[in-house]
Amino acid sequence: MSAARPAGPATAGSGLYLVKGDDASLVDQEVHRLVGRLVGEDDPSLVVEEFGGPSAEGLDVGAVIDACTTPSLLVPKRVVVVRDAGQLNAADVKRLSPVLDDPLPSTTLVLVAGGGAVPPALVKRISASGTVVDTAVGRGKARSQWLSDHLKGAPVRFDGPAVALLSDHLGDQMGRLDGLLGALAAAYGPGATVSLVQLEPFLGVAGSAPPWDLTDALDGGDTAAALAVLRRMVGAGGSHPLVVMGGLHRHYRQMLRLDGSGVATAAEAAAALGLRSEFPARKALAQARRLGSSGIARAIRLLAAADLDLRGATALPGEVVLEVLVARLSRVAPRVRR
Repeated sequence: MSAARPAGPATAGSGLYLVKGDDASLVDQEVHRLVGRLVGEDDPSLVVEEFGGPSAEGLDVGAVIDACTTPSLLVPKRVVVVRDAGQLNAADVKRLSPVLDDPLPSTTLVLVAGGGAVPPALVKRISASGTVVDTAVGRGKARSQWLSDHLKGAPVRFDGPAVALLSDHLGDQMGRLDGLLGALAAAYGPGATVSLVQLEPFLGVAGSAPPWDLTDALDGGDTAAALAVLRRMVGAGGSHPLVVMGGLHRHYRQMLRLDGSGVATAAEAAAALGLRSEFPARKALAQARRLGSSGIARAIRLLAAADLDLRGATALPGEVVLEVLVARLSRVAPRVRR
């Protein structure tokens, strides 16, 4: 019926939905919007029936099938929400086949990712006959487009500087956006245009930054930006120093594998690194060429020394060890002029 689409304003119309994503709060928000559209003016207590979720002891597939195949008596429609659809296995998908192939016209089934990986067979079935809603924010232009799309229907508007600050502040914690928009609408009124000065008091602690922001700053030789990203990762993001170290190891290990390998194209680099996408492979190949063998070797030595320090070779706090490491790594690469 329809292919996967990014999350935007929730729409009703399909009898079968799968809502997925890598941020549980964004998934929950999208499910809330979608169910609200599906219920409309009816009483949710009569229309919506939920299964699974954190408070449930398990996922009773038989009960889900009964709910989907029993006509609604008191209201003209029924919305069945199944949370933690990752708990479903191949046998469960087979049992659900009649519901997926021939749902009741009055019933809408909403499957919510979580609890593990959703079976590929189930994703394929829903992609063919229903709607897959992907709440993933993405990165780069995709992230900017995601924010732009969600601000179009927001209860308040933002001027240009405020949008830039909002994007930078939220980082990879876009799940905080809905709550912030609600607070701004309550303070300034629906439809108000919020300036940078009006926005700042509502921001609180900056959200975490995604790990690729750190490696991008290091690759560009931007020490100040790299340190700022690092502090957000270990501060608001709560990333353990060893987790950050693992990401840095992986980043420079990719360059080490490409160095001297004879790889010449992004496709060859992706194959050598075992990556599905050529985009990160192209970046790793370009940076390996910029650093050269000596630069890569220096980075690996810095990482090895810092790893020992994090594991007890020094009494310095882990955050301090990382800051020293990041400052040194940023000087391995020649600064990129912007």
